[in-house]
Amino acid sequence: MEARILQSSSSSSGCFSGSIKRHRFSSILQTRNPLALSVRFPQKTTRTTRVLSMSKKDDDRESLSYKGSGVDIDAGTELVRRIAKMAPGIGGFGGLFPLGDSYLVAGTDGVGTKLKLAFETGIHHTIGIDLVAMSVNDIVTSGAKPLFFLDYFATSRLDVDLAEKVIKGIVDGCGQSDCALLGGETAEMPDFYAEGEYDLSGFAVGIVKKDSVINGKNIVAGDVLIGLPSSGVHSNGFSLVRKVVARSGLSLNDELPGGSTTLGEALMAPTTIYVKQVLDIISRGGVKGIAHITGGGFTDNIPRVFPDGLGAVIHTDAWELPPLFKWIQQSGRIEDSEMRRTFNLGIGMVLVVSPEAASRILGEAKNGDYVAYRIGEVVDREGVTYH
Repeated sequence: MEARILQSSSSSSGCFSGSIKRHRFSSILQTRNPLALSVRFPQKTTRTTRVLSMSKKDDDRESLSYKGSGVDIDAGTELVRRIAKMAPGIGGFGGLFPLGDSYLVAGTDGVGTKLKLAFETGIHHTIGIDLVAMSVNDIVTSGAKPLFFLDYFATSRLDVDLAEKVIKGIVDGCGQSDCALLGGETAEMPDFYAEGEYDLSGFAVGIVKKDSVINGKNIVAGDVLIGLPSSGVHSNGFSLVRKVVARSGLSLNDELPGGSTTLGEALMAPTTIYVKQVLDIISRGGVKGIAHITGGGFTDNIPRVFPDGLGAVIHTDAWELPPLFKWIQQSGRIEDSEMRRTFNLGIGMVLVVSPEAASRILGEAKNGDYVAYRIGEVVDREGVTYH
């Protein structure tokens, strides 16, 4: 934590070995409650799923799963349960800190093993967009406008040209979300990472008026779920994706079956940044809750915004499953329930809105202002069911 935002200084004598400080200006927020900035842990994980076949299982190979690929969502949920005992109040997509008549909303994330595909494809100029997207998309679910972003770039041997490409993507992502790249940390740690590899983390802070915060408290049965399309897998589920690619026998340079790009290009498509679109929709009223569809998919993320006792019905025929997800499911023989708990399936953000707001949003979509789908409704029972 020593290299996030420090007192401004022209001297580097206080830096740790191998650290490069990058910051535009700085300020230190003194607080007696360090838990107030705890962010982005899953909360409610009640699940009710119905398997609806989305593909034919045409061979006898074992069905792949996220857990079998090395990511145990249930273990993560158990850790969150234990953390909640020590830091009560966590559970949202972003952490809220009161400041006068507003809340600062903070979020942090990485891009997971999508980095492995960046190393294999040589596509480094967009991974920074992914990094920004994962944090700013989280904090906008509270209605917060992103203010600034910080990044952490770590590698064993600093390749300046490569790092510049990555940071350029971060700058682009900040531009898309209308926030400042305030600072960061470049850590060179010999022998820690494989040659040519690096790791990334990002941190975003935004602001929202207390009387405008989106918190899901007013959601009722009969409210409508509006889905905004994703650009692809975004930045979750890549441990499973990489297993699917290995099983398929395809090269990342091969054409995606049913698609118009190579497999590598489709998988590396940068995560959609929803900030400007979502803030515009919020400004016209009727938005009660927002779920960023990341790790945990539909099944775990949508219930996080509901009051106790409520759940959702999702209409799986409301939008077309993109070719990339069809290929992932077919090649990995992945069960529908696993797909729904791992991937965004073409919907990266879900808005819970009043019926009146739904009519307005869908009317604007019909006029070509943007793409949005009515994907379901809120119901009087917990969990997510699929029709």
